[in-house]
Parts: sequence; structure tokens; C-alpha cells
Amino acid sequence: MSKKHAVGAVLLWSTVASAFKVSLRYLTPFQLLFYASLTSLILFGVLYSREFSPRKENLRSAYLGLINPFLYYTVLFSAYDRLPAQEAQALNYTWPLMLVLLSIPLLGRKPRMRTVLGLFIGFLGAIVVATKGNLTGLNFSDPLGVILGLGSAVIWASYWLLNLRDERPLVEKMFWNFLFGFACVSGLLLFSGEFVVPPLEGLAGAIYVGLFEMGVTFLLWYRAVEGDMAFASNLAYLVPFLSLLFISIVVGERIVPATVLGLAMIVGGIIIGRENGRGPARRDHEL
Repeated sequence: MSKKHAVGAVLLWSTVASAFKVSLRYLTPFQLLFYASLTSLILFGVLYSREFSPRKENLRSAYLGLINPFLYYTVLFSAYDRLPAQEAQALNYTWPLMLVLLSIPLLGRKPRMRTVLGLFIGFLGAIVVATKGNLTGLNFSDPLGVILGLGSAVIWASYWLLNLRDERPLVEKMFWNFLFGFACVSGLLLFSGEFVVPPLEGLAGAIYVGLFEMGVTFLLWYRAVEGDMAFASNLAYLVPFLSLLFISIVVGERIVPATVLGLAMIVGGIIIGRENGRGPARRDHEL
């Protein structure tokens, strides 16, 4: 059964880059985050309602919710708003490389030669994606978009590390994170004057993102890694490539060869650099 959960999670996560891009045709990044996080908050609230029990540990979510969903998705959606979906999702997928880099000073891990090689190949792949293969010219069509895409990876890697010591049950943690995060995005949306009733297409896209990027798929993935982490982790390497297929079909982008090459280098760098033959294949597999 865990393998079915893994397959379901991978298929659903493969669609979300397309959902981001389509939704952003009708909504600003803040508006998308507002309605998507509200959807997730309702979902986790319903699941958590039977065991609702406030405790002081939940105050940890005051800063975790500020990081995710508020800061992480603000930066990620802004990257998707500026870049082609294929570029944004590839740059965001460098988060395991960022995790390795952050682990060196924060956890005192000494990088091995294969780790350094993996980092080099992976970040070179990110440059290939961002420059559309023009490595000599280093010409970025949207430098701020590239910074946001890579910044989202840094934010998620940081969030991942902060969660290492958080032993609260998944649903409890997600409810409180989204409660505090939703409060932040609500305040910002009202302050910026962007609070409007969205068109039906935008609202439908935001609900889809809230359910299948932030909500239901987390639960599927949690069950998958509990049952067979090796299978789930290896299967998750398919996500960015399947995502390109959906981006081509749903968004209508022409997938350029440099994106495929760069993404293959990023994934290859992650695989080469992972320790003990294992590593985070999908950003949400360990919360």
C-alpha cells in the first residue's frame, strides 16, 4: 500500500508546477498564497479537530509558519511569476544541494569528495538552466527570478533543518504552521490592498495548489516513506521530469534542451552527493 501512496504523491506533485503557472495568470503571488494556504488550513483543521489540544510546543509554529508557508511560498510563487515554469521548478529543485551546504556549518558535517563533486555538478546544472545553456555568456534573462528560484531552495532547506528536532505529529504541526502562516499572509494581503474576490479559474487553481501541493499529498508522502522510504525516495526523482511533461501539455511551454540537461545534472548531483546511499529526493519527504 505504501508504494501506491508514493506513486500517488509523485504524480500529484508532478502537476503542481503547472498549477502554479496557470493560477498566476489570474492571481498575484500573494493572492495565490492566501487562497491556497486557506485551503490547506481548512483541510488540516478538519483532520486535527478530533485531537485538537493546544500546548506550548505549538508556539514553535509561530516562526515555522513564518518560514513555511508564508516566506517560502511567497518567494516560490514570485519566482514562478517571473520565470518560465520549467526554469522555476528546476531551480527550486536544488534544495537538497542547499541542504548539504547548510549542513556543513550548521551541523558540522565534513563534506566528502563525492559530496563536493555532486554539489559542483548540481549547481552547474542550475546555471545551465538559468542561462538556457549559454554558460560562456552567463546571460540571465531575469536575474531576480533566478535569485528567487534559488532563494526558495535555500528557504526550504533551512526549514527542513529546523524540523529535524520537531517531533510533533504531522497533522498537528501542519495545522499550527498554516494557522500562523495564514495570519501573516492575510495581514500582508490586506495591507497591500490586493484582497479581491478572484476569478473562478484563479480560485480553482489556488484550491488545487492548497490541496495537492500543500495538503493531501503531504499525507500520502508521509505514509509512503513510513512504509518504504527507499522506494519512495528513488521514485521521487521522477517528479521534476514528469513535471516538464505536464508543463509542456498544460502550460504550453516549449521545453528547451538546456532545461532537460540542467535538470538531469541537478538530479545527478543530488544522487552523487547523497550520504550513505540515501538523501532527500523530494523536499517534503521529511518534516
